[in-house]
Amino acid sequence: MKNASTRKPDSSRSRDEMRPEYNFSGGVRGKYVDRYRKGTNVVLLDPEVAAAFPDSTSVNDALRALLAIAKRTETRKRT
Repeated sequence: MKNASTRKPDSSRSRDEMRPEYNFSGGVRGKYVDRYRKGTNVVLLDPEVAAAFPDSTSVNDALRALLAIAKRTETRKRT
């Protein structure tokens, strides 16, 4: 059990009260949401996959190569 003297004392300020320096009264809700949705596509890679592709360029190059192979395979199946 922790020693009671090592705990921070409870603040007299309510936990629901916002500090004056955090004033968002002039903020606009959702100002950048459309821009974010248009240009953002976050994908989480498994660690072993991420280790093989050190940056976004290598990931994009690999995926483009895979797309090219898939398109060639699809074309061959149709003929």
